[in-house]
Amino acid sequence: MPSHSQSGRFPAEAILRYGMGFAFALALAGGSAHAAADGGGTIDTSSVSAPPTPPSQTRGTGRADFRGESASSEVADVAHWTVHSGDNGGRPFMIIDKVNAKVFVFDAGGILRGTDPALLGMARGDTSPAGIGDLRLAAIRPQDRTTPAGRYVASLDRDLQGREILWIDYDNALALHRVAKGQPSERRAQRLESAAAADKRISFGCINVRVNFYENIVSPVFTNTEGIVYILPEMSPAREYFGMYDVDVADDTAGDVHAGDPTHP
Repeated sequence: MPSHSQSGRFPAEAILRYGMGFAFALALAGGSAHAAADGGGTIDTSSVSAPPTPPSQTRGTGRADFRGESASSEVADVAHWTVHSGDNGGRPFMIIDKVNAKVFVFDAGGILRGTDPALLGMARGDTSPAGIGDLRLAAIRPQDRTTPAGRYVASLDRDLQGREILWIDYDNALALHRVAKGQPSERRAQRLESAAAADKRISFGCINVRVNFYENIVSPVFTNTEGIVYILPEMSPAREYFGMYDVDVADDTAGDVHAGDPTHP
């Protein structure tokens, strides 16, 4: 089973995928995203370098509350296991379902606060190439633009342009943020409205969500606290990837994901 103990992750990807005008200029200048981030003086990596709180050694009796929202069986399994095992360490958590291109945000008690579609890396895959965070934007090959699976400790911070983002993995330059404008041909905003999961594979690897969802759900839930982000694998079962055990629940949230725009609480 892969190790999922990495602490926060972000700069290159988030800057490149979020501030596209800045990223494009950076790429033309030949600089790496990490160099830009480190030189900007606004990135505080101390907030994402602390080791995660160990999960509870005693299995609980709770389960996640989806508040009537439907989810894939893997999302439901991970959510229930997280609450039952205490793997989130009493912190809010997020599950990113790459197969269905959806994000689920839970509070520390496992109650769903919101779900919404998301844009993801254009390439399928569960790992990032070594050193991708130090590459120039133009040097990242299309087949390397993945959203890697894993368990991460994430926290809010600011990018070089002062915009709030959720840092997930600093070393591999992964973040979740408001949808980036990108190139007009990418039609990112329109892709978020599409019912087809395949339409949402467009980013360099970062997770793009709608502005309202970020500002009304993600930001409030993660304000003044770290949280756990589970990015589900798409090349192997989540059960094997995270070393989960079965939680005996009878819950209709383990059905197929419904197409269409979800409703926020």
